[in-house]
Amino acid sequence: MRESTYRPKLFRTWRSAKEYDITPYGTETMHVLRAEKGFIIVGQDTDGTVTPFDAGLDWAVGKKKADFVGKRSLARPDLVASGRKQLVGLFTDDPNIVLEEGAQIVADLNQPVPMTMIGHVTSSYWSDTLGRSIALALVAGGHNMMGQKIYVPMPDKTHVATVRSMTFYDAEGARLHV
Repeated sequence: MRESTYRPKLFRTWRSAKEYDITPYGTETMHVLRAEKGFIIVGQDTDGTVTPFDAGLDWAVGKKKADFVGKRSLARPDLVASGRKQLVGLFTDDPNIVLEEGAQIVADLNQPVPMTMIGHVTSSYWSDTLGRSIALALVAGGHNMMGQKIYVPMPDKTHVATVRSMTFYDAEGARLHV
């Protein structure tokens, strides 16, 4: 049987790309890179209850405008109440622990079972750039908990994490604006 000389378009493109030092990457790489920068995935890191303020995106709301679609909704008492779940970053105390996505979060390990859950992990990855794990989570009152410890009970053990900013890498945007 004669060997085919047909080369798929992907192969030709990749061979051409090597001339320009282009590196292939997959979707998992994109997930890690976006999480390192604190970029969210709507529907994974948010749900229908999350407002722009909860997601740290209040800068995108035109507060100086006299009126806009949704302005009245954003001022409703339940949407500005304290204790709402807000998107934050997490660093585990053990940098090698990658939390499970969907894992529940508690504030106090000494409370009786069933424990009051204050949030959950929305995204969690190993970051080669940082040499440690990173996670995003929706946590009740999260923006006011910066620097505080939270607990993630798992079947094997409870992991401790610190609430922090969602931007893990290049917070100043120096690399973004080169």
